[in-house]
Amino acid sequence: MDLHAVEDATLLPNVPRAVPTGLSIELPAGFEAQVRPRSGLALKHAITLPNAPATIDPGYRGEIRVILLNLGTQPYPVRKGDRIAQMVICRYETVEWEEGELTDTVRGEGGFGSSGK
Repeated sequence: MDLHAVEDATLLPNVPRAVPTGLSIELPAGFEAQVRPRSGLALKHAITLPNAPATIDPGYRGEIRVILLNLGTQPYPVRKGDRIAQMVICRYETVEWEEGELTDTVRGEGGFGSSGK
């Protein structure tokens, strides 16, 4: 779903700003909302979310505010009603950690770039 700004804002270059959406949600246990950048804003205006994807957990009850970051060189105006981000609702599993030994794999402890191109 698209998230819309509920007020005007100016995004200064390299200054993160939380833009309100006027939306509050109540998610059931086992679900999260992920807030993601809009590809058009990223390509055309260098506007992104520095914490993408942002996670909204089922315990949060406040207004959803989208942290936007202008990676461009000029101020970018956000107008009331503008689509500023996208939100996806996802199911997740809760896990309980156990200490133990890890099994071997071909990759092992190989880090960035170790699995090929």
